Amino acid sequence: MTEPAKKKKKGGGFRETIFLLAGGVGLALVLQAFVVGSFYIPSESMENTLLVNDRVFVNKLDPSVDRGEIVVFKGWNGEDTIKRVIAVGGDKVVCCDSKRRITVNGVALDEPYLYPDDYPSGDDFSVTVPPGKLWLMGDHRSASADSRAHYERSEGWISEDDVIGTAMLRYWPLNRISTFSTPETFSKVH
Repeated sequence: MTEPAKKKKKGGGFRETIFLLAGGVGLALVLQAFVVGSFYIPSESMENTLLVNDRVFVNKLDPSVDRGEIVVFKGWNGEDTIKRVIAVGGDKVVCCDSKRRITVNGVALDEPYLYPDDYPSGDDFSVTVPPGKLWLMGDHRSASADSRAHYERSEGWISEDDVIGTAMLRYWPLNRISTFSTPETFSKVH
């Protein structure tokens, strides 16, 4: 093989590597923007389901949101926030029944995901969630500034349009990798 042919072959491999690298970065950016996002847990409001410094992947592709799901949304202060959907538009949410449980449409929620020895709510309330809105609460209720902290000013709900995505998978730390599912208690609510 002649010297110019060797140089041409080397240059083509380098250009191909750069092209593939740029394509991979571009694809990763598109996926991050429109399909799957990563979210860092900054506070204890979702303990013990999510701990401070946990990282989760969020599904941005499916716009539907159901009761019991954990969602990332543009919060009351404009920052990305993560909470559990307790009720959707049209639902009546009440705290509390005679056993101090949250009810949604008259169905008492059994909430095994609550922080140990925490209570469903320290505040009594009765609200009907407007259409297109969500009632969101943290799993560590005594450490969560959620819908309860904002409902007296009629700001307790978050628009479905403010949802960035649904948490699918905790990927960090590695010893706590797990997927998220909707708790059974929400299947009883209609």
